[in-house]
Amino acid sequence: MNLVVGFNALIGKLQNTKLSFLVSNKYAEAATVLMLTVVSLKLLEFVIEKIVLRITRKTKTDLDDKIVEAIRKPAIAAFVTLGLYFSVISLQLSEKWTSILNNILLSAGIAVLTIIAVRIISAIISVWGEKWAKKTKSTVDDRLLPIISKTSKVAVWIIGLIIILKTWGIDVTGIVAGLGIAGIAIGFAVKDSLANIFGGIQLILDKAIKVGDKIELDSGEVGIVQDIGLRSTKLKTYDHELILVPNGKLANAKVKNYTLPDTMARVVIPFGVEYGTKVEDVQNLILKKVVPKIKNALKDPAPAVEFVEMGQFSLNFKCKVWVDDYTQAYSTKLELTKRIYDELSKAGVNIPFPTQEIYLKNFKK
Repeated sequence: MNLVVGFNALIGKLQNTKLSFLVSNKYAEAATVLMLTVVSLKLLEFVIEKIVLRITRKTKTDLDDKIVEAIRKPAIAAFVTLGLYFSVISLQLSEKWTSILNNILLSAGIAVLTIIAVRIISAIISVWGEKWAKKTKSTVDDRLLPIISKTSKVAVWIIGLIIILKTWGIDVTGIVAGLGIAGIAIGFAVKDSLANIFGGIQLILDKAIKVGDKIELDSGEVGIVQDIGLRSTKLKTYDHELILVPNGKLANAKVKNYTLPDTMARVVIPFGVEYGTKVEDVQNLILKKVVPKIKNALKDPAPAVEFVEMGQFSLNFKCKVWVDDYTQAYSTKLELTKRIYDELSKAGVNIPFPTQEIYLKNFKK
């Protein structure tokens, strides 16, 4: 309304000037408004091209450049719509046609604003989403970004359409209720898929599991994470088998991640020697003649040989060494086991095996 009042005031001033011959009738007024619209449009294009875009090009981010380019044409369309609105008002149509015209132009304005909102959302998702996707090796974000983009656009268009319908006096209560019921029905139908999608997002945001991690599931499977997809996570076992775990289940499962809090891993070798062997001799033998030959064994944390129990058949020890990376743990375990056996045999330390003595009472040949 303020724009209309301002326009009428402008026309009144023009009628009192030498330009009164241009606005002496409604057709001349409409032509004048169109001419002013064209001039203003050229001025707007000049400001965008020579000032706004030059400023945005100097910033570190390209988000502002994309936003300006995205709303450039819709802004021009909105300006043209506004010029047409004032131009038609100048024709002094009947109240009925004026009302229809107001609704048409208002609907067009809402549609233009909707387009602007959709393009801004698309630009934001394009810039920020791509930066987020590059930080992760999984494919869930790459597949999720188009879905988020399309869903956001559809939601904005639905809101814009509802506002336009209300502008024309159409009751949208039934439509909104129908959309709500349909949304609930669809939600129940795809609840498992949605749980997997949100589970994948949770895994990425929590950073509890990422591509390349060695994990152990609560069901006992161990493997390397190959990919965190839209619905499932791919786990390759050491037997070269591929296990597909739904993201929703994985997000709620108890999972052991061997790469957290860091990649260090401890190798533990249990072994036993016969009774009568001196504990200190066994510990010194392993620590001085075996562990120094293990190239992957770290000095800090220090290796240890612990006397853990007096078993049924043997004195039981555990040799513990640390490696810098969990990928070295298995090969280190094999090497350490072999060297412990060889060194004990070389030193004449017997490694007992389970035995049982049976005494027979009143045995006769």
